[in-house]
Amino acid sequence: MARTKQSPEFEIEVDGEPYVWRLQRQPQWSSDAADWRGMAIAVRHKGGQREAVLEFPPGPQPRYGAPQLKSSQIASELVAKAIASAIVAGWEPLSRGKTVAIVVDATGG
Repeated sequence: MARTKQSPEFEIEVDGEPYVWRLQRQPQWSSDAADWRGMAIAVRHKGGQREAVLEFPPGPQPRYGAPQLKSSQIASELVAKAIASAIVAGWEPLSRGKTVAIVVDATGG
C-alpha cells in the first residue's frame, strides 16, 4: 500500500473565521504543457468540508539544486489575502460540493 505524504496543515483566521490550509503543490514543471507552474494551496473552513485550491502564478524558476519551498516559508498575510480573494470570487466555504480551483495573482489578490 502506497504511503501518501501530505503537507502539514496550518490554522489561520480571516475576517474572524477559522480556516485550515496546506501546501497542495510545489512550483513545478507541468508535463501536459511543458511549462512552469506556480504553487497551489488547499484551503477549507475549519467547520466546513468544501475545499478551495488557490493557484498562484509561476514565479522565476529556481536554480538547479535550490531547496524546495516549505509550507512554513509562505507568509500568512499572503494566505489570508488569497482566502479573502477566493471568497470575493464566489467560493462559499461552508457549502457542500466539489473542490473549487481559483487562480489568484502573486500577491494573493
